[in-house]
Amino acid sequence: MRIRDWATGYLLILPAAAVLAAFTHLPIVRTVRDSLFSRGSAIRPARFVGLDNFEALAADPVFWKVLGNNLAFALGTVPASIALALAMALLVDRKLKGQGVLRLAYFLPTMLPMIAAANLWLFFYTPDIGLLDQILGRFGLPGRNWLGDPATVLPCLMTMTVWKEAGFFMIFYLAALQTQPPELKEAARLEGAGRWVYFRRVLFPMLMPTTMFVLINAVLNAFKLVDHLFVLTKGGPNNASNLLLYYIFEHAFAFNDLPAAAALTAVLLALLAGLAVTQFALLDRRVHYR
Repeated sequence: MRIRDWATGYLLILPAAAVLAAFTHLPIVRTVRDSLFSRGSAIRPARFVGLDNFEALAADPVFWKVLGNNLAFALGTVPASIALALAMALLVDRKLKGQGVLRLAYFLPTMLPMIAAANLWLFFYTPDIGLLDQILGRFGLPGRNWLGDPATVLPCLMTMTVWKEAGFFMIFYLAALQTQPPELKEAARLEGAGRWVYFRRVLFPMLMPTTMFVLINAVLNAFKLVDHLFVLTKGGPNNASNLLLYYIFEHAFAFNDLPAAAALTAVLLALLAGLAVTQFALLDRRVHYR
């Protein structure tokens, strides 16, 4: 009977496992394999070169600059998106006039395609005629080339990303807030705990599973967002806004260097796997109260 139950269980997960293997595991294996071969052509086929592609990446200053850009992009967008999402969720969880309109306003950026959102923010950042320069001109301040200045281009992209993602993460926090038992808040009030103490000692620990889920998604998004670069900067100026996924795209389709793109992809996968393991190791106890 137990063997029959096992067989039934494996047969139930077989379709999902087959799709996961075909579209996730096998491409990963093939990517790692391709990263160990040279760049082939019709005349000279690809040959095994071992770790030469990774050594070339390690010696490439542009790669390190792009990696630093992506890490800074993640550090700038992930905490800000999560904090803003939680703040918005706490606000719209209260009984307010126009609560539905406010929730829609917070969630609206999420419903926009990234290309549309990038074109909208391109209007904000356009020199002289853009919204930001128009506002600065009202106060007699000079405008600037927001996306053409290496000092401002990455913060501009971070701002747009936080605006785009916070509403999506807000939905998860709002759902979690609406499942919290009201007795906890009432008990904290009877004990004399203020709002901040209740949030820090009671509510936020109860939201840790949601925070863990949102954090993982926010980190993944920070390393996989690439659409806005096509519209806004194309990685410029001088790679100041170039990110890993766009750098992979350049090697694969602009430079036609598939082994280098495969090596970059392998590095990106290893980086994401390391970040995921670190997140689980650091937050698992807080999430599950062990």
